Amino acid sequence: MSKNIYIIGSGFSALSASCYLAKAGYNVTVLEKNNTLGGRARQYKKDGFTFDIGPSWYWMPDVFERFFADFNKKPSDYYILDKLDPGYEVYFGENSSIKISSSLNDIYSLFEKEEKGSAKHLKSFLKSAKDNYDTAIKDLVYKPGVSPLELVNTTTISRVSQFFSTIRKQVRKNIKSKKLIQILEFPVLFLGAKPSNTPAFYNFMNYADFGLGTWHPRGGMYNVIEAMVSLAESLGVSFKTNSNVEKILTNNSNNVIGLLVNGEVVDTELVLSGADYHHTETLLNDNLKQYSEDYWNKKTFAPSSLLFYVGFNKKIKNVSHHTLFFDTDFDLHAKEIYDNPQWPKDPLFYANFTSITDKTSAPEGKEAGFFLIPLAPGIEDTEELREIYFHKIMDRFEKLTNQNVKESVLFKKSFCVNDFKEQYNSYKGNAYGMANTLFQTAFLRPKIKSSNVNNLYFTGQLTVPGPGVPPALISGKIASELIIKNLK
Repeated sequence: MSKNIYIIGSGFSALSASCYLAKAGYNVTVLEKNNTLGGRARQYKKDGFTFDIGPSWYWMPDVFERFFADFNKKPSDYYILDKLDPGYEVYFGENSSIKISSSLNDIYSLFEKEEKGSAKHLKSFLKSAKDNYDTAIKDLVYKPGVSPLELVNTTTISRVSQFFSTIRKQVRKNIKSKKLIQILEFPVLFLGAKPSNTPAFYNFMNYADFGLGTWHPRGGMYNVIEAMVSLAESLGVSFKTNSNVEKILTNNSNNVIGLLVNGEVVDTELVLSGADYHHTETLLNDNLKQYSEDYWNKKTFAPSSLLFYVGFNKKIKNVSHHTLFFDTDFDLHAKEIYDNPQWPKDPLFYANFTSITDKTSAPEGKEAGFFLIPLAPGIEDTEELREIYFHKIMDRFEKLTNQNVKESVLFKKSFCVNDFKEQYNSYKGNAYGMANTLFQTAFLRPKIKSSNVNNLYFTGQLTVPGPGVPPALISGKIASELIIKNLK
């Protein structure tokens, strides 16, 4: 029985798994190719400004609580959480925005004001969403995706129609306001697919939004990474940065026997990869890959992103901590991501200004701005295109929020498709993994355990349960439990 386990990558899923495996008594070493830990959830600091490079939303606080509780800890043992009010703001046009309160009653009132009778429909919708949340987050998503039977119980049987309808159909059945529709369809974007391709069962994301609220770990999302690293180290996990895994070594019986790391052989009998699934299989001999290039190319991937980290020399007005800009055609932008991949003509975009609520993010009197444009994975990425789109969204931002900000930019740093490929070995430079469509859910996703290589396992956003930070924590737990079970 193997006692030494090597984990490739140090993102949320890898850190989660490392904790569970170390708790079970294994000697765990985490190998990270970059010079800092955290995978896509790293940090960028410049001139007193601090930015989360990747994830910026803290949703589903109960999943974090459940993770830390497995080690007799609480999130508050490591970081302070602030509930945001408003949770976020959505712009639909010039000086036209809606703020989503942290109070559910306020949200009902907001809906009723926008569309008479909609509050009643929202209450019914959220009841269904909460029921689905309780079913999914407390049970289904903790299944390893080994068998279709994992999805079968009396609750899911009674809701089977929701797997064959879509969020779009469910939302638009009773709500007619374009603004309210966009607000209700927004949360499933975290799952990486269009609302028209996302099963209605996933309305539990709306309960995560309105029911549980939007939170911010003081100091940024990287504080959560540091918390998990601290927990892992207390359990005996070793971390090695600047450690690029170049090959997974196997013997004639297709057993893992080691890794080639920075040109040197490291002996191990078990490997868990938290790195990009497709990339990990390129580290194997071709005959040992489970999935062909044709398989990956046919899958629906979540978007890539063009991100800008901007330091402003003044405070920004008329925005909230999280601000969404839905003033252009969502359906057209979605087609330019999923159906006819290209740079979008008029993209929706997202901005966050953590320094509005977290004074550690920027020097006094200044603002840290994070801007994100969803893009099709695999498209051309050049500095010239990045610059064009920076000015495109900043022009709109100034007009929509009625202020001048471009002359107040102290610096900006961009991150896009090429960076996702280079820094994370991300397939086609995707940002969030494989989308949760009907035929890419649960047992239909790439498997945690390799069918061709003994003692090779996978965790992260390309396997179960899917994209997002809370699912990544869960993925780490699922993978570790499968390893522990198979090693007994």
